[in-house]
Amino acid sequence: MSYAVKEIFKTLQGEGAQSGRAAVFCRFSGCNLWTGREIDRGSAICSFCDTDFVGMDGTGGGRFADAEALADAIEAEWGDLRAHRYVVLTGGEPLLQVDEALIDALHARLFEIAIETNGTQIAPPGLDWICVSPKQGADLVQLRGNELKLVYPQEGAPPERFEGLAFDHFFLQPMDSPSAADNLQAAIFYCTNNPRWRLSLQSHKMIGIR
Repeated sequence: MSYAVKEIFKTLQGEGAQSGRAAVFCRFSGCNLWTGREIDRGSAICSFCDTDFVGMDGTGGGRFADAEALADAIEAEWGDLRAHRYVVLTGGEPLLQVDEALIDALHARLFEIAIETNGTQIAPPGLDWICVSPKQGADLVQLRGNELKLVYPQEGAPPERFEGLAFDHFFLQPMDSPSAADNLQAAIFYCTNNPRWRLSLQSHKMIGIR
């Protein structure tokens, strides 16, 4: 199959358990919870998304004919160093496109593969790190993984609804909105009083990187 990719770039992971780690981000185009168009934001399930995943016009983006071509582009962005290779497949919703062929091609190039998903699609086998970010109003079907990262607060999606799922780490990430300061305080309060949950901050925004 071919793959529609918004952008590919190397940076540091800014969120969650892998925060601070060098990674190539491969951002896939498209999502099943929002078109990405501002005119549709008000009616979207994920109306608070802060990411541009529309089209294929970002740095390194484009239509890749097959898994080998996309894996080559990701490898080129990482560079010659063969140790500690790490790629984050994100979106949009990457599981609309990610398949076993791409996973195999990236493993052949010695990459550890992480995915950031809204959890509405079942992840194919072979992924090394699964981060699920549930959205209120969307059916959650990926019920296990390494990291559950809940954007907080979401009306109708309290943290206790998810804490029985089979994840290794549970994070609250304050929603980036005009109420960001209040959301941060609410997340701090919740994590302080519910120590199973840890606070995740978008450190890449704080230090001015992608």
